[in-house]
Amino acid sequence: METIALAEVAAVLADPSRATMCLVLLDGRAWTVGELAKAAGIALSTASEHVTRLAGAGFVVRVKQGRASYVRIADPRVAELIEHLAQHAEHRPVTGLKASVRARRLGFARTCYDHLAGELGVALREGMLATGLVDTAAGLALTPRGREVLDDLGVPVAAGRRPLLRDCLDWTERRDHLAGALPAALLDRAVAAGWVARDGHRAVKVLPAAGKPFAALGVDLDALGGVAAP
Repeated sequence: METIALAEVAAVLADPSRATMCLVLLDGRAWTVGELAKAAGIALSTASEHVTRLAGAGFVVRVKQGRASYVRIADPRVAELIEHLAQHAEHRPVTGLKASVRARRLGFARTCYDHLAGELGVALREGMLATGLVDTAAGLALTPRGREVLDDLGVPVAAGRRPLLRDCLDWTERRDHLAGALPAALLDRAVAAGWVARDGHRAVKVLPAAGKPFAALGVDLDALGGVAAP
């Protein structure tokens, strides 16, 4: 039964268009079928069929917002599966200037579904540990000092069914970055406050305003480099 289930999952992602849609959706946002069709370079009707297949397999869900209909990854576990499978493609040699620039941007800062990854994501985890905002003595846990700092930054810390913090292996850095409800809330706040901006497919641009809030989280952006000019 496990073999059959694995084969079914592989079959869903075996189609290049469906795989492209899943990779696009890894940016954590909801996309229309038309936007997915454009990203995959296929007709709208074909994209709709693929979305139905992905939804049937539990990879995506459809979301209604007024008259508009959107598609997004079903849950973080699906996103993590796709992220890990994408490692094999990303490890192929990069050819061409455009691909090389994109690879550098993704390596420095990108979204891993709904949280920060890449060099910046790993530095965030290390900084929060070094400054005592997060503790690993009994598993990953936010400290009282961490709650205070995040509250000052306007990042909501809400308990729910989803784990607040967990480790997620970063495929470019080969070290862990932080995933879970808290890193997701932090990314939302960073985008809304103008600390970072989405820069194309999954890449994240770090803006000058990020210096002070990220320093509070233990990250020296000047040492990392990669901050966009004002």
